[in-house]
Amino acid sequence: LTQSPNQTDDCRMNTENITVRSAAAAERRKMRAERFALLRRNLAFRIGIVLVTIWVFAAVFGEFLVPIKPEELDFMATDMGPSSAHWFGTDTLGRDVFSRVVVGSRPIIVMAFCATILGTVVGTTIGLLTGYFKGKFDLIVMRILDAISALPVLILALLALAAVGGSSEVVTILIIGFVFSPIIARTVRATVL
Repeated sequence: LTQSPNQTDDCRMNTENITVRSAAAAERRKMRAERFALLRRNLAFRIGIVLVTIWVFAAVFGEFLVPIKPEELDFMATDMGPSSAHWFGTDTLGRDVFSRVVVGSRPIIVMAFCATILGTVVGTTIGLLTGYFKGKFDLIVMRILDAISALPVLILALLALAAVGGSSEVVTILIIGFVFSPIIARTVRATVL
């Protein structure tokens, strides 16, 4: 059984292709390992991971961790400062502030995640469209984004909340997502161009 020259060349090309792919995969693994090694040595990264882990743990198991129910009223302990009984003090109705912060972390983390996803999707879409179509469309959209970006983000978000007149979770997610989308849109547009 003999192989034609074309079959031999195909086998050699397939073997070379597999070798190149495996070498590229090994190089990617090596680069990834180096990046993780750099991160592990970075003190700020380690502290950040610990803090994020604590907050996520508090968000998931917060109701079981707090010593006092967050909605429990104690009119004998109103406006108290931090103490051993109330770690963050109490509010004007005598509710434990620490319990309210820990239990309140769940909706905040969910809202932050949803707003980040929304801002990323909207910003990426705008950036891709402006980078692809260019011309007048790009000019008009980017000037609008420049005008939005000229205002401080926090002031813009507060103005939008005041204009809408409600502070539900959905409205907050929408406003935060849309306020941060110009930043992502500019980055994606620059990449597309």
